Amino acid sequence: MVAKQRNEWSEPRMPDVPMDMLTSLSLSRDHWIALARQASWQATRMNLNTFARHGVFEHEETTNLVAERLRDPGLIAKARVFPYQLMVAFMKTGADVPLVVKNALQDAMEIAISNLPAISGGVWVLPDVSGSMHSPVTGVRQGATTAVRCVDVAALVAAAMLRRSVPAGVVPFESRAIEVDLNPRDSVMTNARILASLPAGGTNCSAALEHLNRRRASGNLVIYVSDNESWIDSPRHGVFGGGATQTMREWSRYKERNPGARMVCLDIQPNATTQATDRDDILNIGGFSDSVFEVIGAFATGRLTPSHWTGMIDMVTL
Repeated sequence: MVAKQRNEWSEPRMPDVPMDMLTSLSLSRDHWIALARQASWQATRMNLNTFARHGVFEHEETTNLVAERLRDPGLIAKARVFPYQLMVAFMKTGADVPLVVKNALQDAMEIAISNLPAISGGVWVLPDVSGSMHSPVTGVRQGATTAVRCVDVAALVAAAMLRRSVPAGVVPFESRAIEVDLNPRDSVMTNARILASLPAGGTNCSAALEHLNRRRASGNLVIYVSDNESWIDSPRHGVFGGGATQTMREWSRYKERNPGARMVCLDIQPNATTQATDRDDILNIGGFSDSVFEVIGAFATGRLTPSHWTGMIDMVTL
């Protein structure tokens, strides 16, 4: 008897029911291949490691089919796919998921990014890359800790804005501002990895704005992405004996050159006891989901004011 080749496969009949109803059953490799071939876009994204574990990617034709599905613009639009969902999927894929499938996730990211709002007038993104930003976005919770870190989210926001906004610049910071040369034409995943791999140190949130002021930079929107409240302390909790924080002092200097500028302070892990003072030119957002991009776009164009926003976006459970 000739041994069955790895790519030989005879499609079994599978019932037309939701995939979740079948995955708890004792299924053969052929059953799993059949499931992968008929899965929806979202089911495919969420089960890549499961498919690898059950031998689906040993079948070359099915591997290519899965990759083509993930990068299909029509299916991406129908599934309403957002960048953060794709970052989570990309970072969670194990070593057994083929490179062609991982690259398809990057292709999908580029398509999803094109659906984000484009902001004109000059954008500066100031991502915090300090040591505390290397903690999981969800915090450490038994059975629910994500592979995505706060610094990964900051890098995603920076890379996405760099791609969609012209002109745009990125000034990472920890205890100091860090010079970094990013190519807007590089993939979002590539630029996100560069930012997330920068040396981590302490936190001096005013350093990035101070850097912009030294350069006499211009731009209508400044976006801070951090995990702490040191840069959004209210005046009575300020580090200057009840006065404004140094970040707010630097913002006042920036506004002298750019009177129409607005600032978004995105606090990935907000502390409910400390809030920034919202003004017409400052918006605080606590937490993160893909909705953040729409909120930032609305605020930048004057379609959203702090008084109309609660300052909290629910974390997406993926």
